[in-house]
Amino acid sequence: MSSPNQPVPFTADDYRARMARAAESAAEAGLAGVLVAPGPDLVHLTGYRPVNTERLTLLVLRAGEDPVLVVPTLEAPDAEQAVGSPALTLRDWTDGKDPYAVAAPLLDADGRFGISDNAWAMHLLGLQQFLPGTSYVSLTEALPMLRAVKDAAELERLAAAGAAADATYEEILKVRFSGRKENDVAADLAALLKQFGHSQVDFTVVGSGPNGANPHHEAGDRTIERGDMVVLDFGGLKHGYGSDTSRTVHVGEPTAEEQRVHDIVREAQEAGCRAVQPGIACQEIDRAARAVITEFGYGERFIHRTGHGIGVTTHEPPYMIEGEEQLLVPGMCFSVEPGIYLPGRFGVRIEDIVTVTEDGGRRLNTTARELAIVE
Repeated sequence: MSSPNQPVPFTADDYRARMARAAESAAEAGLAGVLVAPGPDLVHLTGYRPVNTERLTLLVLRAGEDPVLVVPTLEAPDAEQAVGSPALTLRDWTDGKDPYAVAAPLLDADGRFGISDNAWAMHLLGLQQFLPGTSYVSLTEALPMLRAVKDAAELERLAAAGAAADATYEEILKVRFSGRKENDVAADLAALLKQFGHSQVDFTVVGSGPNGANPHHEAGDRTIERGDMVVLDFGGLKHGYGSDTSRTVHVGEPTAEEQRVHDIVREAQEAGCRAVQPGIACQEIDRAARAVITEFGYGERFIHRTGHGIGVTTHEPPYMIEGEEQLLVPGMCFSVEPGIYLPGRFGVRIEDIVTVTEDGGRRLNTTARELAIVE
């Protein structure tokens, strides 16, 4: 049994299956294997979350061979405690020794390997120096679907994170906006995310008035005033999986133009969500949302992609953007977040996380998308 407070735990077998799939996918892509540095890929594949430092930690996955984790000796006890550790072999190395001499025998001397995007350059260069015949490609380029399709236990965690973000939004509507600084509201959002079970808060965007025209505005010292449109975009990790939602509120009654722009974005967001179904390309989600905004004459003011994947991080592949021909598959999760940004005036963004189902899409955020009036 599981509950919102305690999801079904991952097991060593779960991680064993993920590592096997990664190795098989690499072989199918013509790669000799996958090299995974500390970061989200390693967490997803093994449950191990070390700090990324100058000491080499590297998971080596090759089809038909047992997974091996190269790890500093002083960190080996922590690695052994990871849930996925029974599914792999540890090879430790001590300070003063060459870690690449430990890793090199695990690699094909002339192989081409996929490597974590966040691997340190010094480690990649160290491998290349020891094995000059090897070559490397980023995992995002080589295996963009590595973490994209979620299983039932992962979807449960994403749904719980989405519900916590929704509860946060419902509560933030009750606080006072007018006369307070953006930073004050951002602090409220962070506290609420923690209250509803987030272990990590990644961002709390509060863009009031003209600041809302900057999609990634960091909350600052601007005092929110009556008449302001305010973009709220917030999220983080709960049970190790991400939340990310955006709603736009108004302090007092909006003008006719502000209401109209919000209605257009809401229609565009609805179109993007309706377009979700297995077998269509990611770019079709972007096209569906962008077509609505363009039709109403604001195409040049929609200045970012329509969405991004989410999982053990709040932003990951795949991306809902023109040119992305990756097909949607049941279990994929991503944001649908069109916006309109009018420089010097205001912005509007509405965002839900959507998961692909067998016959369409299901939103993991369910709060009202109408323009909320706050005080």
